[in-house]
Amino acid sequence: MQLTNHILMIRPASFGYNSETAKNNAFQKKKKRLGSSDIQKRAIIEFDNAVKKIKKAKIKVIVATDSKKPKKPDAIFPNNWLSTHQDGVLVTYPMFSNKRRAERDPAILKKLEKKFVIQKEIKFEAFENAGLFLEGTGSMVLDRENKIAYACQCERTDPDLFKQFCTSMGYKSCLFKAVDKANKPIYHTNVMLSVGVDFVMICWDTIKGKKDRKRLKKHFKKTGKRVVEISYKQMLSFACNSIQLKNKKGKRILLMSSAAFSSLKKKQLRILKAKTRILHCPIEVIEHYGGGSLRCMVAEIFLAEK
Repeated sequence: MQLTNHILMIRPASFGYNSETAKNNAFQKKKKRLGSSDIQKRAIIEFDNAVKKIKKAKIKVIVATDSKKPKKPDAIFPNNWLSTHQDGVLVTYPMFSNKRRAERDPAILKKLEKKFVIQKEIKFEAFENAGLFLEGTGSMVLDRENKIAYACQCERTDPDLFKQFCTSMGYKSCLFKAVDKANKPIYHTNVMLSVGVDFVMICWDTIKGKKDRKRLKKHFKKTGKRVVEISYKQMLSFACNSIQLKNKKGKRILLMSSAAFSSLKKKQLRILKAKTRILHCPIEVIEHYGGGSLRCMVAEIFLAEK
């Protein structure tokens, strides 16, 4: 099953600019348009409005509240430290930024354990001690239905650790290189690639290697995905940082930010709307200072309810 109608989102307590993650996240911006308290207030408003809109679309949302101490500026992005899977597996991941490691909150895990059946836990976080990282479904974009994991190699996505995940979870690995205009690695795969049931959104401009392109196209064709090409400029508006879910009635819904939606051309929208409903939310402050968008704010729940 590729889609779920149940997600986890974290209401932030200390959202803000993280200088540690900015070292390799070119999407973050530091322009002092707002003070730290105003950034947090605006982020809360954007978060609450997004949750309200998603719930209205008949998608189940579990909201966990971030603890105030220690301060965790990126707690709003839980998909980087946690993933769940249909066979009752919960996976936790090693994080590049020391400030982010406290996001692996036992209280959040207990909240999930009370509501869902967890058969097995796989913990990769010990690899932080060796300086090896794999940041969940930020580092990896999963085609769950076809058991293919896509990942672009970078400082936050160790190739060997990625392959270890694939072996543990029974996925075929598709590792490739993706770079920005400065020839620096794209920090997370999910900002340049999104996989839906029968389509993919991808920024080909980031993939310079002919072999990588050929391998990706082969996978997409074999799995019946319509390719929606996203320009570099659209990628910077987080067009690929979207996620397809389903609601209680089984209808497919593609979540993205309003900035991402506004960047799309008529032809792209026509293709996507023929395959899925699009739901977009304005999260300008979260995107500006956090360097992540709506997909990063969503941790999919594939566990069976108790």
